[in-house]
Amino acid sequence: MQVNIHGETYDTGGLTGVGTYPEYANLGLMQKLMRQSLKDMRDRKQTVSYLYPYSIPYYRRKGWEIISDMMTFSIKDTQLPNLTQVSGMVERVELDHPDLRTTYLAFAKQKHAAMLRDELGWEEYFRWEKDELTAGVYYNDNHEPTGFLFYWIAEDVFHLKEMVYLNEEARQGLWNFISAHFSMVTDVKGRTYTNEPIAFLLEDSEIVETIQPYYMARIVDVKAFLEKYPFRFRLGEPSFHLTIRDPLLEWNQGNFEIQFQSDGFSVETGTIGPEVKLDIQTLTTMLFSYRRPSYLAKIGRIEASQAVIEQLEQLIPTETPYFSDYF
Repeated sequence: MQVNIHGETYDTGGLTGVGTYPEYANLGLMQKLMRQSLKDMRDRKQTVSYLYPYSIPYYRRKGWEIISDMMTFSIKDTQLPNLTQVSGMVERVELDHPDLRTTYLAFAKQKHAAMLRDELGWEEYFRWEKDELTAGVYYNDNHEPTGFLFYWIAEDVFHLKEMVYLNEEARQGLWNFISAHFSMVTDVKGRTYTNEPIAFLLEDSEIVETIQPYYMARIVDVKAFLEKYPFRFRLGEPSFHLTIRDPLLEWNQGNFEIQFQSDGFSVETGTIGPEVKLDIQTLTTMLFSYRRPSYLAKIGRIEASQAVIEQLEQLIPTETPYFSDYF
């Protein structure tokens, strides 16, 4: 797979179907299989791995960490937003309509941590709910697709699987479409894949929202991952080095120095500049901007001077991760 990490396209390996027969449990087989799969990913230049955890503690022990959230919400029919004047309209289309894929790709290129879905990605996306889903595309006044939603209606509830929009007009147009179902439903229940509440956008914000961890990731190859990472460095940026602990992959263990030049930076093995001590889990969630360096230092996940923590705050982009797929 490929994912967008702060505007850079990374080749990615997805992990799923993890398990053993009960009679082979606790023999270390899964540890060996997972390590081999990560080695294979590294050989294929897939420098990061995603998975949906059946057990967050288990995968943390293997080097994965939480990098995205899923928020669910419930809105009463009386709390739906009032219709807003927009220049376009929503049209229902088939689930394989090319405008859905074109719009999603443009959206994913804007959204940090999102998957750039290929044919397999779309197949997995529809695997569990395809038969009941309806798609609606928002077209602007030039009939250009700028947003879409997937939904179904059951027992007087409008279920929103996902809403994607490229601009504010598309967002308002899609909510107009949902609000137009006012006489047909009693509630709207949906999911968003960011930790930004939608309540603030509603006139009646007294809605129910719940947030929970969703996907986990792990850096497979620290050096190769860092070499592509879009650090926001300035002229004269001081160098530093990372001391990484990895419970599974020996090539990620040790010291990685980051040296900044006027036209870029390099990543080498070494101990130049001040030290930043952390494990692979913490490095992953920090570089994905799921948790900021200052917070991770506060809770003891990073050991470094205050000056280096402040430098990391400036170097690491602030975009919120968005990941809506499941495999």
